[in-house]
Amino acid sequence: MNQVKTIVLLTALAALLVVIGGIIGGKNGATIALLIALVMNFGSYWFSDKIVLRMYNAQEVTEQEAPDLYNVVRQLATKAELPMPRVYIIPDDSPNAFATGRNPSHAAVAVTEGIMKLLSWEELAGVIGHELGHVKNRDILIQTVAATIGAAITYLAQFGYFFSGRSDDEEQGGRSIVGMILMMILAPLAAGLIQMAISRSREYIADRSGAEICGHPLWLAGALDKLRRGSEAIPMQANPSTAPMFIVNPLSGGGISGLFSTHPPIEERIERLRHMTAY
Repeated sequence: MNQVKTIVLLTALAALLVVIGGIIGGKNGATIALLIALVMNFGSYWFSDKIVLRMYNAQEVTEQEAPDLYNVVRQLATKAELPMPRVYIIPDDSPNAFATGRNPSHAAVAVTEGIMKLLSWEELAGVIGHELGHVKNRDILIQTVAATIGAAITYLAQFGYFFSGRSDDEEQGGRSIVGMILMMILAPLAAGLIQMAISRSREYIADRSGAEICGHPLWLAGALDKLRRGSEAIPMQANPSTAPMFIVNPLSGGGISGLFSTHPPIEERIERLRHMTAY
């Protein structure tokens, strides 16, 4: 069901991009919107991993430098029938982790120093399994496509307001300033909500895949419980555009802001993992 939901949401995101392009420039505008998305997707596909790893000052480690971590990653990658990913450590005390890379042959797994201090090796194996689940399910590509289309929608909405807005009193066919302002606000908001829904769906799938890869759903459940408390105690200075990549939301926020989280509620994720042990 989550796989189908992801396809539907990606289709909706692409359709929204075309509609915005059409509103701004008619048929030619829709075509230009698609071309912008293709160019942005190409750049993100090839270079996003390098960008995000540099963003967090992640340092690649060898088996000699971090033998225990390296061995956990290698054992689980072998079990998941994946090529050995590159292994990185992020110099940050906030406990978190993410995977990146354009495909399984060019993947990387990054963990913070904080997560290695907080979790047992069994719990860390659950986290690594989750990240390898993202790699195996090619979630990095899906999230990259969603992010770049969302960015294109925001760009087009702003472009439409600043360069295409006309008052009602101008030439016939002119666009209303009020209408363009609404589009500038509502289009990026709609794109963001769709991106959040995609991210939440992929997290549930990665949790299930990760539990199957490590073989112990409760290892990942225990890790998520600790990460919830640990990330609240030591917030991470993260770029909002990269928040969906992490295993738990690195951005603090509760109450109403939780409705707009890129991650599903941790309590629900834990409950689903515990439910897996009943079978």
